[in-house]
Amino acid sequence: MTALPVITAMGGINAAGRSALHFGFQRLVFDALPDAGRQDTLRSLGQLTGRSMDQQLAATLIRALPDAHRLHAAISGTSDIPVTLEMRNMDLPDPLPAGWQVSPIDKRRCQVTLPAGLDLRVPHDAPRRVSAAGQLPDGFDPGALYASRNHPRALQMAIFGISDALGDLGMDWATVAGKVRPDQVAVYASNAMSQLDDNGLGGVMRFPPNGQRITSKQVPLGLGEMTADFLNAYVLHSVGTTGGMLGACATFLYNLEKGVQAIRSGKVRVAIVGTSEAPLVAEVMEGYRAMGALAEDQDLAALDSAQQADVRRACRPFSDNCGFTMAESAQFTVLMDDALALELGADILGAVPDVFIHADGAKKSISAPGVGNYLTVGKAAALTLQLIGDKGLREHSFVHAHGTGTPQNRVTESVILDRVAEAFGVRQWPVTAIKAFVGHSLGSAGGDQLAATLGSFAQGILPGISTIDHIASDVHRQHLDFAMDHVPRDDLQASLINSKGFGGNNATAVALSARVTEAMLQQRHGSKAISHWQTARDTVLQAKSRFRDHCLHEAPKPVYRFNEGVMGDEAVTLTGDAVQLNGGTAMPFDDDNGLAAYQINL
Repeated sequence: MTALPVITAMGGINAAGRSALHFGFQRLVFDALPDAGRQDTLRSLGQLTGRSMDQQLAATLIRALPDAHRLHAAISGTSDIPVTLEMRNMDLPDPLPAGWQVSPIDKRRCQVTLPAGLDLRVPHDAPRRVSAAGQLPDGFDPGALYASRNHPRALQMAIFGISDALGDLGMDWATVAGKVRPDQVAVYASNAMSQLDDNGLGGVMRFPPNGQRITSKQVPLGLGEMTADFLNAYVLHSVGTTGGMLGACATFLYNLEKGVQAIRSGKVRVAIVGTSEAPLVAEVMEGYRAMGALAEDQDLAALDSAQQADVRRACRPFSDNCGFTMAESAQFTVLMDDALALELGADILGAVPDVFIHADGAKKSISAPGVGNYLTVGKAAALTLQLIGDKGLREHSFVHAHGTGTPQNRVTESVILDRVAEAFGVRQWPVTAIKAFVGHSLGSAGGDQLAATLGSFAQGILPGISTIDHIASDVHRQHLDFAMDHVPRDDLQASLINSKGFGGNNATAVALSARVTEAMLQQRHGSKAISHWQTARDTVLQAKSRFRDHCLHEAPKPVYRFNEGVMGDEAVTLTGDAVQLNGGTAMPFDDDNGLAAYQINL
């Protein structure tokens, strides 16, 4: 019987705050919370930002970018006469270009005369056409929480995000690692856009034309798989399976599928899955704007027949809209096989039985919609029906739509969801779209949705799409229910989490609630095992309670173990049968890989 991948922790950071213990979700549904929940949400944000409680709401979710966020462009021209300027000696090119005349000023500086006829570029700040973005809470600086040493922002966010998830786990990572072989742990993490700020690949491309030197760190730290590399090396000290999938806006679910399949196959027992995306770089946003993908200020204002754009309502999924809203986010979840979760007494938040991924096939253009999402949503609905029955699918499931807030998405995604609902006999399928609150974080979008799904399961609230006041006339909704207000729902059993990525990268995950997951484990493992789990879980819940107090009353303390526990050749014990590290659990070479039947002797 295949293992069931259960969710034992969720953590991260986005425009709503930290994901652990559902604090970020509570910011989404703030208006529907009791007073105690509101106060805890504000306290948690206060510890992240250092700001007073009365500032927190305005400093979160989608809002205007700071004035400093400008595209640094250049105006090109040709000089008709020689141009004289001063330079540092160390900045002089070697060898000097033809026609340059250099006269020393002092030991450090010189005067340079450039010949007439040269092409010159004069820098200037281009006016901003897109003001709205889903930014991390104002005042929160992930790089200030540890020795970040010129790390790109996405990697800084990853360190915080995995640390948040480990806090939500409620047990030391060493306890988990000590229960499994080192090669039974996997990390699948990446991002869609790599690291494109000045400390990553963005600096590699931008520095030379601007007279700056590339450093030795920018290329390696800019790589897309560096998210997983950082977690392995500096947080988990893991030698297990590692990698990172890329699937445009479906990247998180691509990584989730890798973790789910690795656990179901028995290859690994613990999988850390996540993404960290920091695309709020002026050049990146200009690139998406040039595609016609982003909601520009003038178009937003036109939607409301107003003089100025309402940036807080920039993202309007399934309503009249004009483009998506860029965002940054890092999200991580810890999956375990069901037997290990019970043995450890893990706090089970839910389960992900499967993730379905399909391409679009033949396409008119790489950005055009296709048919692949019919396959992923249809298969996810069929699996949900198989696991929780007809009534469970029809009455107790909901859809976390990709819901980007673009005119094309509102039509293409709604018709798929509507037709799948009709095919499976669902009359009014609840659909939510949280990009309305946190924006579109590209590769991390599915992680934002998973964190919100777990929040709905735990707190019994389905977030309404509150940035809209009507559904667009071209949206297909005969069998769909797009709620514009938060809806109390304490009967939710399953969610279909949908992602549609640029280029035809479609993914749909099935997430099951904690209540459904526990019922499945009771059926499979029996009452004795569940009783043992409940007893062991008490210690975990106490630790999570202490972590909750930390979130409410102390500044964050990310896990970052640089230059600790470094192993060299002397740590390795190697035989023809297995390898050991520092005398730990042996990792055998003869695991059953299903290939024994192909053995030959030539």
